[in-house]
Amino acid sequence: MEKDKLSFDSIGVMKLIPHRYPFLLVDGITECVPGEYSKGYKNLTWNDNFFQGHFPGNPIMPGVLQIEAMAQCSAPIILCLPEYKNKLALFAGIESAKFKNIVRPGDRLDMEIKLIKLRGPYAVSEAKAYVDGKLCTEAVIKALLVDADQM
Repeated sequence: MEKDKLSFDSIGVMKLIPHRYPFLLVDGITECVPGEYSKGYKNLTWNDNFFQGHFPGNPIMPGVLQIEAMAQCSAPIILCLPEYKNKLALFAGIESAKFKNIVRPGDRLDMEIKLIKLRGPYAVSEAKAYVDGKLCTEAVIKALLVDADQM
């Protein structure tokens, strides 16, 4: 039996995670199986404020923001599980991040996240980001899950 796949537009993403412009770095989740994986994307435009100051004249998306986008894309994998419904996923760590290609205005950053460990309030995910099918960024991302009302 195939598990139910979820998807979220930008409004649905904002209902799951508290981020807002300019810190919301996911435009949509195209596919998510809670407890297993998610796929999402970020459309990049010249209007994204980080392009104004990051290598002006030859703008690229900062690697740290690519990691943040992947972390945000990983949140639905956990937050859509019933036992984590009223939780927030906080960034807890990064391992083995690699930046392989440049991400520029006009690109669509496609992200694929696979949950590799979930134990109590800790989650570990393997994340990859692509532009036009070409691997740009990969990392292992750790999250700490806390009660939303504690924040």
